[in-house]
Amino acid sequence: MANYIALALLVLPLLQVVVTAGEPNIQDYTKRFEKKESCDLYHGSWVYDKSYPLYDSSQCSFIEVSFACQRNGRPDKLYLKYRWQPSACNLPRFGEISPNLVRSQPDLVEMSLDLARSRQIRFDGIDFLKRLRNKKIMFIGDSLSLNQWQSLLCMLHTATPHSEYKSERIGPLSTFTFTEYNASVMLMRNAFLVDIEHKRYGRVLKLNKLGYEKTWDGIDVLIFNTWHWWRHTGREQPWDFIQEGKHLQRDMDRLAAYEEALKTWARWVDTNVDPEKTKVFFQGISPDHSNASNWGNHNGIECKGETKPIFAPAYPRHHPAELVVEKVLRTMLKPVHLLNVTRLSQQRKDAHPSIYGLGGHYGMDCSHWCLAGVPDTWNQLLYAELISK
Repeated sequence: MANYIALALLVLPLLQVVVTAGEPNIQDYTKRFEKKESCDLYHGSWVYDKSYPLYDSSQCSFIEVSFACQRNGRPDKLYLKYRWQPSACNLPRFGEISPNLVRSQPDLVEMSLDLARSRQIRFDGIDFLKRLRNKKIMFIGDSLSLNQWQSLLCMLHTATPHSEYKSERIGPLSTFTFTEYNASVMLMRNAFLVDIEHKRYGRVLKLNKLGYEKTWDGIDVLIFNTWHWWRHTGREQPWDFIQEGKHLQRDMDRLAAYEEALKTWARWVDTNVDPEKTKVFFQGISPDHSNASNWGNHNGIECKGETKPIFAPAYPRHHPAELVVEKVLRTMLKPVHLLNVTRLSQQRKDAHPSIYGLGGHYGMDCSHWCLAGVPDTWNQLLYAELISK
């Protein structure tokens, strides 16, 4: 009898979610994602889930061609079927249910388990938009911010496919507004966070001066990101000199320059952000997969042809730029929440556009991500972080 009672306590709340799916209970979602100290959302594994992806990318006409892998002819779809599963987030275990009950009512048990699994870091676009009503969320960074921004737009648009929206771009600022909720999801393209000034003698990357920081004022949620362009050299390098204080030089250690720029950004946050009004996130480093030997494929050409995640225990390794981010965040006075997506993304060698990006078969993109894909998980984690704080 105790087993039946236990199962009923598990099933009934879950069935209520199904019955009332059209009108989510905000308080229920808050409790559902209440973050406990024992649960690290970023420690887990990628598991196959036949219900994935979270949306059909063909229904998102605004996806950049460089991220639209299926539209660009990618033939395989297994990479779309992996879901991030945290290791210690109170998923029900088969061992908690009597074997006799499993034998006598397997359909009921399986249904309850499926529903329980679905209650883990599942993204609810309607709830997200309700929380964002009359507010603004802004991504600030490079093309990886663009990747995550467009992922979030697809996730929200899929939740309200018939709702009106407005989209506009003014210079580096793009704004997508869901008019029913007066909710704006914005992107400010700023690859370095700090400024590049054009002088008569060349372009100067100024490590002690921010770029476009006035656009960050008054935003309810800020998600910052920078790293991708700090590694570029030669023709791809968008500056000629680096200025640190009054010192002007041709080049310097890139990680040291990166750290100095992040310190400049951190001072702005500590000086200008009111945590009661604005939540600040830093998107962890998005890894590339340009060296196939890192995961034991010594004959591989970057990420080309990869169709499954990396499951080897020796991988991933610590990312040096991520260590710099964590170092700077530890020194800050104001709370900044790290979307610690680096390690879980390092395992997804299969999820890049590869030859199905902007350059087609003449290009190779192992830095950005297909949509639908890994950035959807970043946004699920963002959602979980937002409603748990």
